[in-house]
Amino acid sequence: MSNFPKRTRLEAAIAGEPVDRLPVALWRHWPGDDQDAAALAAAHLKWQADYDWDLLKVGPASSYSVADWGMTDRWDGHIEGTRTVTFQPVKSPADWEALTPLDPGQGMLGEQIRALQLIGESARAQTPFLATVFSPLSMAKHLAGNEVMLSHMRQYPDSFRRGLETLTESVLRFIDAARGTGIAGIYYAVQHAAYPLLSRAEFESFGRPYDLRVLAEAGDLWCNMVHLHGSRVMFDMVADYPAAFLNWHDRDSAISLAEGLSRTRSAASGGVSQWTIHRESPEAALAEARDAREQTSDRRLLLGTGCVIMTTTPLRNIRALRESV
Repeated sequence: MSNFPKRTRLEAAIAGEPVDRLPVALWRHWPGDDQDAAALAAAHLKWQADYDWDLLKVGPASSYSVADWGMTDRWDGHIEGTRTVTFQPVKSPADWEALTPLDPGQGMLGEQIRALQLIGESARAQTPFLATVFSPLSMAKHLAGNEVMLSHMRQYPDSFRRGLETLTESVLRFIDAARGTGIAGIYYAVQHAAYPLLSRAEFESFGRPYDLRVLAEAGDLWCNMVHLHGSRVMFDMVADYPAAFLNWHDRDSAISLAEGLSRTRSAASGGVSQWTIHRESPEAALAEARDAREQTSDRRLLLGTGCVIMTTTPLRNIRALRESV
């Protein structure tokens, strides 16, 4: 196992320079543990101790950023670790206007900051770690559900925009608080630059401007990563986002690693399908990893998956991917 500093290895990959070995990282949800700061931190620190990843992406519950506005959910056993929504507080256009920015030191946001602090105290010297941040549109989806959100966006755009302003302000405050924990960057989840959810014009109006504000706030951090979620994505709409890495479903969309890298200045994160590595044995995942390395010649690549791996992914498959580099 190489003793090359992880930050040095990642910075070389970001710059497109040769690396001593290809950087690798996987991440997942931590259902149940993600409701408690100490448990969430302990899960991540063991994950890192077990596999020595080059980057530790901290995985909170997807609802953490909106729980303090009254959204509730529970984990019902989904293998991805995602949670079942039990209440969404935004019902009418006026509800968007009634939202006020959250305090990142309180409630579930505060719980997440405490988890980052605990991880930073143990991991920051050796392992860069990222705070997960959801785009304002993704937060709006959690608050209202996609159907209601899209209806309000199209029929009551002024009210909806006022809500997006509040969500964006909350994100900016959270990033400012997270910065003090020692994060190397944010993992910024964009879930609505995808067909048929939105048209290009809608994303240009309701997605991109707010995304750019968030990424500008995090611009002083050296290892920001944008996650482009979905199989039918508006790749060109986010390809120029200022980030060290762009993570997308390269195995489940029409955009391969090689094509994606030709269209963005960011390095790529991916190469293996989260479903391929979920199979009984590791051979198929290792074949995808070899193909990813051939596509990129081990340049501008953080080897991993296009999205979170399942909580039930066989451990030998995880070990095999880690050991492959």
